Amino acid sequence: MIHCISGGFADRIGPSEGDTNIIREEGESVTLSCTYETNSNDIYLYWYRQYPNREPEYILYKGARSQSRQKDIPDGFQSTTSQTSTELTINSVTLTDSALYYCALEVAQ
Repeated sequence: MIHCISGGFADRIGPSEGDTNIIREEGESVTLSCTYETNSNDIYLYWYRQYPNREPEYILYKGARSQSRQKDIPDGFQSTTSQTSTELTINSVTLTDSALYYCALEVAQ
């Protein structure tokens, strides 16, 4: 499952159509995607995951539009961004990848 959070009233982020409950076999890859709307060019897109009865844990962030930074993308993950979307790919999923995934939008001030 994907849930999304946003940093402001005029800025929005949400799961792409049909991307709210995804099932894959072990060893397959999966791509989760969120679309966003903002007037800002200085934005960062974050991905988190949450296991049942646990706090969300940070996976990665990636800049978009005028920001190109990214930070320590863990092995087994890839992320891409565009002008209106962000994707998280998990290569060769395992049972431990079963979790609730969140995308988040930060607008730099």
